[in-house]
Amino acid sequence: MWCATSRHSHIKKLNRNKSTAFKVYRFVQFSCFKAVIQVAEHKVPALKRSIGLWSAVAINVGAIIGGGIFVVTGIVAGYAGSALVVSMIIAGAIAFITATSFAKLTAWQPVEGGVYEYGRQLVSPYAGFLAGWMWLVANTFTGAAVSLGFAYYLTAIFPSLPANVVAAALCLVFMGLNLVGANESAGVNNVLVIVKLAILAFFVAFGALYVNQQNFIPFEPFASGVLYGAFFIFFAYGGFARVTVIAEEIKEPERNVPRALMFSLTISMVVYVLVGFVAVGLAGSNALRESTSPLSTAINQTNSSLAVKIISLGGLVATASVLLTAILGVSRMAFSMARHNDLPSTLKRLHSKFSTPHYAIILTGVVMAILALFVDLTPVVAISTFALLLNYSITNISAFKLKTNIGAPRFLPIVGLATCIMLLAFILFASPQAWLVGLISVLAGTTYYVAKRRARTPKKWLENAIRILRFA
Repeated sequence: MWCATSRHSHIKKLNRNKSTAFKVYRFVQFSCFKAVIQVAEHKVPALKRSIGLWSAVAINVGAIIGGGIFVVTGIVAGYAGSALVVSMIIAGAIAFITATSFAKLTAWQPVEGGVYEYGRQLVSPYAGFLAGWMWLVANTFTGAAVSLGFAYYLTAIFPSLPANVVAAALCLVFMGLNLVGANESAGVNNVLVIVKLAILAFFVAFGALYVNQQNFIPFEPFASGVLYGAFFIFFAYGGFARVTVIAEEIKEPERNVPRALMFSLTISMVVYVLVGFVAVGLAGSNALRESTSPLSTAINQTNSSLAVKIISLGGLVATASVLLTAILGVSRMAFSMARHNDLPSTLKRLHSKFSTPHYAIILTGVVMAILALFVDLTPVVAISTFALLLNYSITNISAFKLKTNIGAPRFLPIVGLATCIMLLAFILFASPQAWLVGLISVLAGTTYYVAKRRARTPKKWLENAIRILRFA
């Protein structure tokens, strides 16, 4: 009995010691696991959800209202004449239809990279790559175009400044701002958006007092030039999808991104129509067509030097905010494509302090600065619009293939695709150069994509080559 009791006590003591040892082991294991996670989180920073609804709306308004209304208005007036406002309405309607496709896709899956991610998943990896590639082309040229617009308005005040050098310098300054963080860039952009909307409101209110009705004669809303004008002014709406590219940095993106899309487009279209009407009424389409700073030319008809200075300031602020968001959008698209190894992996690295894709931002800023040094405005606008329309075509195809009841009716993406194809057809007549450069961009992207795929699977390609040789 003593032996049994002693043995039982000994076993109990061993079990107790074993239990204590096990608890210590689990504690150490948990602590090590927690430490590993903390180290990993420290070494691999993630994008921050720091942008609210109204900042997202401001980013989109900042991306839309800028180069188009302050710079491209003159180009559109050369095609549409006094019916310039009709071109703005047509382009806005097309943008709204495609925006419903973006809203549907984002509500389904809000991810950084926008249509690049949707094209990969819903159409094909190549379609996604092409969408992302053309987005990069479009918005890189957009950044160069609006930096030139900024320079033109600045040189209207200081004629001795070299416009192309000013544009390149601005690209590099805003590259630095984007390096600090999306939230900081959004804060600066919010201020810029408020200032430029206030200045445009002044343009409409003050300019309306001097509108000359004779400047609307002849008014030909059904002329072919109106559709050519719609193609060029579509460039002005091109930034409406900017917020979808940074979806992973927006709070509650399933709800806020679609709302930001629609709010920003509505605000921008109303502003465009009012400003376009007053601009034609003040100066007439011929004077606007010959100007590189058309709104300054228009307000100059009031003979108020103060008003001219205010509108020139608005041109500076508006184009600056578009450039700021262009660098943001291009760098995030490059980041997203690098995550899937469709671009060099260096571009997906995040800064340890700012959590921004710093290599992608630097590359974006430098390329835009180089373009701004050597290009002119009109070809840049046409090339950017071509690339955007190709990108939006893939967006509409992706939205059509998404079999869900989320968002707009399923037939709308088909309408959006048809309108994009219509504008692409008009480019062939309005700017053959844009088609040439656009097709070269597609060919360059496709060549890079194929070469990248072959480099990833050399063994598979070798096996296929051997099979072909055997068959031959």
